[in-house]
Amino acid sequence: MKRKSFIRFTAVLLGLTTLSGACGQANPVKDTEITGSEVTEAVSEAYLPETEEIPTETLAEEPVEDTATEEAETESENGEELSPVLGDEQFDAYLPLLYGKKVAILTNQTGIVGEEASFTVDDPYNDEDSLIRFGKDRDGNPITYGEHILDALLDRGVDVTAVFSPEHGFRGSADAGESVGNDVDEKTGVPLISLYSNGQTREPESADMERFDTVVVDMQDVGLRYFTYYISLLHMMNACAAHGKEMVLLDRPNPNGFYVDGPVLREEFKSGVGMLPVPVVYGMTWGELAQMINGEGWLREGRRCSLTVIPCQNYTHRTKIALSHEPSPNLKDMHAIYLYPSTCYFENTVVSVGRGTEYPFNVYGSPYFEGHSEYGYSFTPQSMLGASEPPFEGTTCYGKDLRTKPLQDIFDEQINLTYLIDAYHAFQALNTGESFFGKGSNDRFFVDLLFGTDSVRKMIEEGRTSDEIKASWQDELRAFLDRRRPYLLYEE
Repeated sequence: MKRKSFIRFTAVLLGLTTLSGACGQANPVKDTEITGSEVTEAVSEAYLPETEEIPTETLAEEPVEDTATEEAETESENGEELSPVLGDEQFDAYLPLLYGKKVAILTNQTGIVGEEASFTVDDPYNDEDSLIRFGKDRDGNPITYGEHILDALLDRGVDVTAVFSPEHGFRGSADAGESVGNDVDEKTGVPLISLYSNGQTREPESADMERFDTVVVDMQDVGLRYFTYYISLLHMMNACAAHGKEMVLLDRPNPNGFYVDGPVLREEFKSGVGMLPVPVVYGMTWGELAQMINGEGWLREGRRCSLTVIPCQNYTHRTKIALSHEPSPNLKDMHAIYLYPSTCYFENTVVSVGRGTEYPFNVYGSPYFEGHSEYGYSFTPQSMLGASEPPFEGTTCYGKDLRTKPLQDIFDEQINLTYLIDAYHAFQALNTGESFFGKGSNDRFFVDLLFGTDSVRKMIEEGRTSDEIKASWQDELRAFLDRRRPYLLYEE
């Protein structure tokens, strides 16, 4: 298998990790007593395994001072850049924490150890490569993947008793919002337990929590508050805290982890597409986010989850990465992942985001824009795997194709509100009498849930510009950046 290639800068693992050797083998980061926005003088515990053999006695724990900072080398002796090493690749660091225990896994189709695949994109900055469909090579041929975390743990003698899966299911093929039932993995016979049904992410049931002692988390996210996988993580942390279970989180890079943007979620706008008081683009890995959930007291009744994070190596928040596996059915390439923070707001409006095409979130359009001079691109949504009965199925939509937009422009713009604002005003000029934002309830619309506030929609309706709207959330962004800093594992 070809090793996943990444572009990176310097990687600094702040304080909670010790390194050795050129690539550095990280010791597990035990969650520390960090509360509020201040770092207390706590000590982080690290397990120091010597082999992958089943231990015959309890592993000793040695403290790692939280004031220590180790800089990971990002170049080898011959000057070549080192690829990030994912948490799930570091078996020596976490297998001793699992042997002798009943183990569950929270994962899905993205839990490929080390992101190994027969074809990978070498340059995350390449515009053409960003449009290569996940699961295909440059010629459109199917690619093969390395071992899945489920197989990897079973092959190494871990007693895996259950697999929990988020929205879209263990195989990642269910539609957005589609209920996913429990099942059994045909290959391994391990029970598959869905945490998504009736359009909502749910918490594991008490009976399911009795299946395991420790849950391993290994799943690729895209770093947006309305991408629901982190809600499964939150619910699992709540359940582990309530039932006295341990969590070992195998950290992965965040493809949108190089910036922070968007309004912070208001409490009254919590929903199935937003559960934490963080910005739309929060710029953290799951390891960092889980530590913040614990430290900020965001679990029920102020509980804390017993959490150990296996950090990535050779990674910083300036690192750009190219995934090899689609994180969900309608994020089909890296270009879409980068546009997702700007185009998702068309969901449930009179504009399609391209569901039911091969390029969702790269395009948008509406039947209402037929003949409009600014919306000359057209597409017709059709039912397909991951998008059954999409909006405007079988109807030609007229809009814009963003696949030609350079990546650097997307990076520089961050959240781009002009797509939404321009489409809103174009629709209003038609005087149809219909609501651009769809059907609301109690003066609340789906776009309000995506933004985590109704202020953005109201400012658009008032005629505010993108710059004016984005200026409105800068103070809360600065406050969030300060608040999250104690929980960061990687250099900003």
